[in-house]
Amino acid sequence: MKVFISIDMEGIAGTFNWEQETTQDRALVRKWMTQQIEWIVEGIRQSPKNSAITEITLADSHSNGDNLAYDITGLDERLSLISGNPRPNYMMPTLDSSYDTAFLIGYHAGTGTPFGNMDHTYSNSTIHNIWINGTPMNETFINSAYASCFSVPVSLIVGDKALKDQVMVEGGMPWVEFVVTKEALFKFAAKQRPMECVREETSKAVQKVLSKDLKTLPLYDFEKPYELKIEFQTTNQADYAALLPIVERIDGRTLRFVSEDFKKIFEACIYLPALARQG
Repeated sequence: MKVFISIDMEGIAGTFNWEQETTQDRALVRKWMTQQIEWIVEGIRQSPKNSAITEITLADSHSNGDNLAYDITGLDERLSLISGNPRPNYMMPTLDSSYDTAFLIGYHAGTGTPFGNMDHTYSNSTIHNIWINGTPMNETFINSAYASCFSVPVSLIVGDKALKDQVMVEGGMPWVEFVVTKEALFKFAAKQRPMECVREETSKAVQKVLSKDLKTLPLYDFEKPYELKIEFQTTNQADYAALLPIVERIDGRTLRFVSEDFKKIFEACIYLPALARQG
């Protein structure tokens, strides 16, 4: 049995703005991310499926993928670490049908979400709005749909309250176990939950997930054909992204891409903003 873990930063308990990464708080941010994985591993070891799990893949999926030290693999002999960027399939690298489930850890609300701590979808500097089939998107929905391409269900999410509202209340993925780390007061301010509460709830959520028949969990997906629309922050960014011949330009800042293959939609979500950053 194999478990895939994708970890981001903005939904981790203790974080509240991006300046923490460029100050002396950088070491603390890395510590908090590592700590969250320790709690995940604790839950796995106490779960009924512990002896069946042969591999745990951890993808450092925030920014340049340089947040977790190699030492983290010492937590468990089954734990491997993916670091660095650029890389294929950014937040979900090496995921395939050999995995039994995926955990999304430290995730956050999508761009434009009221009272979402550091709300954005993939790129705060380039993406103003993003939709699939007319529905506003966050990274959780897109990455979960990508996992569904391989019949891998997302079973656990750890993140802020605004993301929980999107995932659980607004009808996205009510079957997942969700651990709330904090509640935003403004975009760059948050009320952090007590550390011991988050630790205990994380461990118990992992154990609960791994007591289920994972093959019965729903897969998050959209109806075909998949229509992706991205509204960039500036027309210059859209100019650069529109250089890809696969896209249609709808207006000054918005591009459209339609495909029957969600893997291509997923790649477009990653590479169009990368092009846009050149502008």
